[in-house]
Amino acid sequence: MFSAMLFAISIVALLQFGLYYWRAVLTSVAAQPIPSDILEAVQVEESNLTGSDFEKLASVLALTPELKHSRANLGFVPLYYKLVGKLSDLFGSIAPALASWSEQERLLCARYAAVQIGLRLEANLAQAASMRSC
Repeated sequence: MFSAMLFAISIVALLQFGLYYWRAVLTSVAAQPIPSDILEAVQVEESNLTGSDFEKLASVLALTPELKHSRANLGFVPLYYKLVGKLSDLFGSIAPALASWSEQERLLCARYAAVQIGLRLEANLAQAASMRSC
């Protein structure tokens, strides 16, 4: 019995560590500067970027070609974006602090998507330049 409980606690701790690590990576990528041409493509200023711009940015990322296999993709971010949105829809009217947190997290997802577009375009330009040099 003790070993099963210890195993369950270990699994929960491992999942919690994984979630915290993923959130730290998401935050560090989203903190990078967003190229201005990407913001122009979605017709939004960086100061006016909101969480609702995530869908536009995700669709632009889906439209950008990937010449070289890179890590510039969204991963679990769309799922996280939807989960945070559902939490806000369900409990946002009851807890205004949750609605505020939810908007901050959705903005984080939008910034992450914008930075990923920039990384993909940068990788594509580097690949094209190396193809021209051959």
